[in-house]
Parts: sequence; structure tokens; C-alpha cells
Amino acid sequence: MSHPVFHFPRQTGFYQGKVRDVYEIDRRYLVMVVSDRISAFDVILPRPIPYKGQVLNQIAAHMLRATAHVVPNWLIDTPLPHVSIGFRCEPFPVEMVVRGYLAGHAWREYRSGKRQLCGVPLPEGLRENARLPQPIITPTTKAHTGHDQDISREEILQQGLMNADEYDQLAEYSLQLYREGQRLASLRGLILVDTKYEFGKKDGNIYLIDEVHTPDSSRYFYADTYEKNFQNNQAQKQLSKEFVREWLMTNHFQGRPGEQIPEMTDALIHQFSQRYIELYEQLIGEPFHPQTYTQEQVYEAVIEALRKLGIQA
Repeated sequence: MSHPVFHFPRQTGFYQGKVRDVYEIDRRYLVMVVSDRISAFDVILPRPIPYKGQVLNQIAAHMLRATAHVVPNWLIDTPLPHVSIGFRCEPFPVEMVVRGYLAGHAWREYRSGKRQLCGVPLPEGLRENARLPQPIITPTTKAHTGHDQDISREEILQQGLMNADEYDQLAEYSLQLYREGQRLASLRGLILVDTKYEFGKKDGNIYLIDEVHTPDSSRYFYADTYEKNFQNNQAQKQLSKEFVREWLMTNHFQGRPGEQIPEMTDALIHQFSQRYIELYEQLIGEPFHPQTYTQEQVYEAVIEALRKLGIQA
């Protein structure tokens, strides 16, 4: 799994993530090929989900372009629906998680009695999915293996992960991006509940990197049913990849030692694929056009895009 599928001109590195293959070109650019692999609980599931890579890459590209006025980002080009090319930045080793509601991990911590999350105090008397008085930032360390760990601003500075000016700039950008994300979500009848941002540096400047406001990096609620469900203590209708995690948990899998990944039938794979396409259409507001490409077509498209950047074959 860890061998590069392609070898592009002036390729200086290759990294395989859980769902993406990343090629470094001339130490200046990254070519990101988004696969249909799917991961949950830090485990790559045995079967891919058709069109998932295209869905996520197209959402990420759409959202990067829609937020480029807030903060510069790494994206230069999307030569194919599942391929992105952009600047190589030196990433900060911290993810900036912004939360506007008490959901997911934050709710589990709160329910266990904690009234501080990553150094941020939380008021008493909140219920699950309650809107917070204002959005909060709960950073996590970026783990290469295993789970990301919550970390406070003070710990980030103590550990020298970045300096105070850098942290404050990332925090400001993150809140601005979250507000813009909420605005874009509301146009689609959604609430952006929480999301994560990753940043890097290039030539001394800060860039937004990776994906942004996708269902894999964010949690969305449907706006029309939020208030009623909240008042009645009912689960919120979500737009995220939570449905994958729920299926696994129902089938007694959470990535713990000794647990078996349940069987992924053809019918289930089709259902998951349809759910991802639904996510795209709800979030972007346009019909999804599934496309498939041969490896040769991918190679040719990337070569052509790199040529425009002055990288010759």
C-alpha cells in the first residue's frame, strides 16, 4: 500500500495517508490524489467507497476557493475531480478545532464532569448539542498514528510547537473561517457545528492547508430540525461521516484490539457511496457527476498541470 502509483517529473517525496496519496514535486508543490479508501476509528476499512475521493476533493476545492478571501490557502489547481495540486507548506503540528456547539468529543468530556476543554472554561448547565455562548478553539496535536490529543494554548507555547504571535494569528484565522463556514452552511440549510483547520508556512507566510469544511473534517446539523430536536432532547440529523462510525459501532467495532471489522457487503458499499453523493449535493447545491479515470489519464492530467507551473517532463 505504501508504494507510489506514479512517478512524476522532479518528484522529491511521497506520502500515503489513510485516504490520500501525496506526491511532493521539486520540494515546492504537492500533488494530492484522493482515493476512495475510507477510514474510521484510525483504521482503513477493507473496501473502498466508489466516488468518495471525488466527492471529498470537489467539496474541499469548492470550500478552499470560497474562503480564499479570509486566508490564503495552498490550492493552485484541480486537474481532475479527485486530484489537487498546491503549494508545499511547512505544517504546524497542531490542528485548530473550532466548536460552536457542545457535540461529539466536547460533549463526552463535559458529560464526564470536565468544565474546561483545552484550557477553555465551559459554563455549567449545558446540554448535548447546546449552542455555546461563543465559538471556542480546542486545539489537538496531530498524531501520525493513533488518536490526536487535546492541548491548550499554554501547552502549545510551552512545548515550542509555535510562538504566541503564530498561535494568535491561527486562532484569529480559525474563528474568521468558522464564521464564513457558518454563513456558507446557512445558505444550504445547514449549521456548521464544529470543524478543524490545518495551517502551514511558506516563505514566512501562513497558509490554510489540507481540506476545509468537508464532511470528513466537520460536523453539520440540519437547520430546520435543530431547535425542535434540541428542545425534545432528540438526536440531531447530521451531515457528516458519522453514519460510517455508527454502522461500525452497531456492529461492535471501534478499532480496539481483538475487534473484527464487520463485513462490507455490496449493498452497504452502494449505500455509503449514495450517502457521500448526497453530502456533496446538500453542501454544494449542485448535482454530482460521477467520473472515473484510468491511471494513464491521471498521469497525463497531472503532467499537463505541472507543465503550467514550469515543471517539465
